[in-house]
Amino acid sequence: MGAAPQAPRTRVTARARDLRFDAGSLSLNLVATVGRRPVGPVERMGDAERLAAWCRGVGLTPAPGYAADALLRALHSVRDAAYDIASSLLDGHHPSPASVDLVNALAAGEPPAPRLELTADGLRPAPGSDLLTEDALLSAVARDLITLVSDESRRKRLTMCASEVCRMLYLNPASGRPRQWCSMRRCGNTAKAAAHRRRRAATDGNRP
Repeated sequence: MGAAPQAPRTRVTARARDLRFDAGSLSLNLVATVGRRPVGPVERMGDAERLAAWCRGVGLTPAPGYAADALLRALHSVRDAAYDIASSLLDGHHPSPASVDLVNALAAGEPPAPRLELTADGLRPAPGSDLLTEDALLSAVARDLITLVSDESRRKRLTMCASEVCRMLYLNPASGRPRQWCSMRRCGNTAKAAAHRRRRAATDGNRP
């Protein structure tokens, strides 16, 4: 019996550790904080600084005094559940009951309602109305995932990057041509360059 094929070997560069905010939804942007899942997962949100950067990138503002370590652990847990659930829509596996229970439990918390303030210059969001407790922030992620799963049009747009190294989950645009790659500038160009090298090698190999 032959040996199992080996996954592609790639260097873990600074770019591979970049946070991604182009997955098309809040919950998928959280899932994308792990890169290169099939060949060797790369943690992109592993400390308080990266957590703060991710929150800024997705437009969530934790209330002052939040426990970064605890929130990070909680987001890692819901991230695993979100990946389990979202990927099941593509490969047909049954997500773990624990994943579903966790998402449902987190979604049960009510995020605070945004408020307006009337000033001499007109209306504006009330100061602090965008601040989220840890529970509210986790609820926002869980509710986004449930909305994605519940919306047939969004489910149909869910796809996985064609790169064997990347396999990022993302939503294709509602209109226009579906994307094969999570990003043409990233995986698309890498795949094109690899295909060019293979064609050139084959041509060189056929020369007398």
